[in-house]
Amino acid sequence: MAEQAQPAGDGEIYRTLLESTKAIPWQIDWKTATFSYIGPQIEALLGWPTVSWKTALDWAERIHPDERQYVVEYCMSQSASGIDHEADYRALTADGRHVWIRDVVHVIRDEAGEVTSLVGFMFDISERKANEDRIDELQKTLMALSYQDGLTGVANRRRFDEVLAAEWKKSRETGAPLSLVLGDIDLFKSYNDLHGHLQGDDCLKQVAASLKAVAARPGDLVARYGGEEFAILLPDTTRSEALAMAEQCRRAIARIGIVHGEGRLLGMSFGVGTRSGDEAIDVREFVGEIDRKLYAAKRGGRDAVVA
Repeated sequence: MAEQAQPAGDGEIYRTLLESTKAIPWQIDWKTATFSYIGPQIEALLGWPTVSWKTALDWAERIHPDERQYVVEYCMSQSASGIDHEADYRALTADGRHVWIRDVVHVIRDEAGEVTSLVGFMFDISERKANEDRIDELQKTLMALSYQDGLTGVANRRRFDEVLAAEWKKSRETGAPLSLVLGDIDLFKSYNDLHGHLQGDDCLKQVAASLKAVAARPGDLVARYGGEEFAILLPDTTRSEALAMAEQCRRAIARIGIVHGEGRLLGMSFGVGTRSGDEAIDVREFVGEIDRKLYAAKRGGRDAVVA
């Protein structure tokens, strides 16, 4: 009669169950800060053999340097206080890569409430982190698109209004000058009627690119203000500097050489204004004043700058 296999002990059953999961179990003795156990899955995930996990120092040294100090200090303080916790960090692999880990920690205490050991599980959350990163990038892209004029690629009116409000507040608080240039393509409606909307769209794109090439300093903002009108916001820019930049923009548009009708080159008119620290004007009056200067340039013969 064949012998029956003896049932495995509880400890062996638990160990088999633990080591058959993707989660990596571990245990650290608190007083000696040494690993009393770590699951063999760790080698498949990170490449470090189980025998190399001797102390908590081995664990700390295998955390990415960018997260190491925070994660170690956080986990040690929570553990010392007897508080269960979890931490996400990049664990370094034996071949120099990194894997995102979520470490879930349970604190074991004796009858007197003293911490005796830590037990926990490491989970590979790299795929989840990659998905989160993709979602973050998508959100950034959508946010950027929501601030961009779909035709010309420069900032849209919504973005202009938000940046203007922020820079206006900054100018009032610091006294730094804030300049604004409003430009309008001359005779654009008749150009559009004569050459068609597709060519009109191409004209708008060329004008936007030329303006952006001139107003290219950090902080400068070129926006499509509406229709064939563009706004150039120039923080920390004096009146004379803004006037010079507007003149550069006017010349840049002339250099494009867009022909309207019988050999006439399409031009652009500009109004320029600057807010100084001692002025009590509000932002709507400021923009309205520059808009009036723009149309004064048009009434004066177009293809001009009025400041």
